[in-house]
Amino acid sequence: MTPAEMIDGSRYSLDDDALVASCRTQFESEGVCVLPGFLTAAAVNVMVDEARRLESRAFRSHSSSTPYLTQPDAAYPEGHPQRTLVHSQVEVVAYDQFPTDSALRRLYEWDPMLDFVRRCLGLDVMHRYADPFGALNLSVMRDGDALCWHFDMADFVVSLALQSSDRGGDFDNAKQLRTADEPNYDAVAAVLDDRAPHLVRTEPMTPGTLMLFNGRWSMHRVTTIEGPTPRYVALLAYDTRPGTDSSEALKLSRYGRLPAGAAS
Repeated sequence: MTPAEMIDGSRYSLDDDALVASCRTQFESEGVCVLPGFLTAAAVNVMVDEARRLESRAFRSHSSSTPYLTQPDAAYPEGHPQRTLVHSQVEVVAYDQFPTDSALRRLYEWDPMLDFVRRCLGLDVMHRYADPFGALNLSVMRDGDALCWHFDMADFVVSLALQSSDRGGDFDNAKQLRTADEPNYDAVAAVLDDRAPHLVRTEPMTPGTLMLFNGRWSMHRVTTIEGPTPRYVALLAYDTRPGTDSSEALKLSRYGRLPAGAAS
């Protein structure tokens, strides 16, 4: 199956300027663009089979941080978001663990896919990550796993939903909760305390869905997984700068190792 055959061309033509314009408008106005059924059912089946073969290689990580992915700041009062710890656990298959004939890897490395995402995001230039671990990830979440409320440090994340859990595993999004000038701590605290359901919506991450998401300004989470069926989501990493890599500290926390030859 070629990368072009993985995409449902009857719904999504990567050369369709109207589609690109619609995606760009949605992303710029809402911070998220969701394309359900982007992958064909056959492609989803191939990628789920692939995920099942790869999941035993995943590294399990546990993290505790504030929603800003930092450690609590004692300069703020008790109960403040900057001082509130949230806990997450997830398993991740790294880019270098995907075989060269992997369907996910071939789609990620396919130039028309990169160009489509670039145009939808309204960028002049975009590059694949140079991170040997983080360029392409498979997120595996099992019974009891969750990603708690947090903001991202990047302007955008590109994900492909492959398999849903039996229960839970919802992608909850408190859309554009802050800006560069307004941290909106009261609203952040209300969401953290489950006092603001009107600010939260669940994005429809059904298998085959492509999602472009700006998590820098929107606080989001994946609710606790329930049941024996793992949740699979592929994460495709891009940046506006060439050669983007993650720190050694991040590699150790997310993948449990460093590239061969790196200092330990």
